[in-house]
Amino acid sequence: MATDGFSDANLLGQGGFGYVHKGVLPNGKEVAVKQLKAGSGQGEREFQAEVEIISRVHHRHLVSLVGYCIAGSQRMLVYDFVPNNTLEFHLHGKGRPTMDWPTRLKIALGSAKGLAYLHEDCLPKIIHRDIKAANILLDFKFEAKVADFGLAKNIASDVHTHVSTRVMGTFGYLAPEYASSGKLTDKSDVFSFGVVLLELITGRRPLDPPRSRLDEPVDTTQSDMDYSLVDWARPLLTRALEDGNFDTLVDPRLQKDYNHDEMARMLAFAAACVRHSARRRPRMSQVVRALEKEVSLSDLNEGIRPGHSTVYSSFGSSDSDTSQYNEDMEKFGETALGSREYGSSQYIGPTGEYGLNPSGSSSEGQQTREMEIGKTKKNSQGFSGGS
Repeated sequence: MATDGFSDANLLGQGGFGYVHKGVLPNGKEVAVKQLKAGSGQGEREFQAEVEIISRVHHRHLVSLVGYCIAGSQRMLVYDFVPNNTLEFHLHGKGRPTMDWPTRLKIALGSAKGLAYLHEDCLPKIIHRDIKAANILLDFKFEAKVADFGLAKNIASDVHTHVSTRVMGTFGYLAPEYASSGKLTDKSDVFSFGVVLLELITGRRPLDPPRSRLDEPVDTTQSDMDYSLVDWARPLLTRALEDGNFDTLVDPRLQKDYNHDEMARMLAFAAACVRHSARRRPRMSQVVRALEKEVSLSDLNEGIRPGHSTVYSSFGSSDSDTSQYNEDMEKFGETALGSREYGSSQYIGPTGEYGLNPSGSSSEGQQTREMEIGKTKKNSQGFSGGS
């Protein structure tokens, strides 16, 4: 009744898991109903994980679960409806107005607070595993809400430095140590969040081809595997933080309309989050305090400027560290694209909780890999209408 019989008019989107419809409960509350495809083994695991985890998290920057339904083979999750689509849609959607700098800062802080809550205020702690722009939902005030806990993992004890698990998530956002070996820690989420910060700063996608201008044509002769926003940004971040010239990094659509000091801090935050060494990345609570200007950049960097330590570099500046990063990502690329040992994985489009444009305009020119190594997932469609 709430979704008018799951009518097409109320369809918000669909993906490998099934469909999401907008609904209105008898009391007038707007909800989003996520309906699982029957017989989906992966979907069943994600359903159980999401119910278990999101039922016990309550934070203004996390999407709230209203309820769930299990009836025979039917599996449904009911969320608060978040009306203003995703960060991915607003930042990268074709024909979208330019998101101003204060809004980008606001979204960075809100999503950081949601992540910090999962990592440090939940017992056991929760690692999201799929932080990306498409999983950050926005309301009409551009308050951020982190969504899609289908891949999230509980970490029962801080005694263990990591858990080993299947590599799942979205290529371009995956931390190198997780991608190459399946070693998962909360610092894996921090790396992914650093990629989101780079998106907010540069206006580029995680796998955007390196171009000097955004209006240059894409070189279609190159594989997506050859591109990485982190790889492209590394040397530019070091240089920008040294000379104070941000022109090569900052989204040209901003037309230099931003606070220089705030941008310097954001560049430093992003650099700290995408360090190759997981243990050298900051905790999310440190990122929150830094975004709120409660700690200095030197505290975040432990007094070492990015790019000035072979041990504590933002990007692994030593030759051996950079070589290891490249080796890790090459190994992951081989497994993701299908090797004899691990099987195959397909290209599929970026999927968030809900909120991508059905025309594909918001994801045009991008192919994002979401995979479970050793298995092939079905292609996903874009979503419409907002979260």
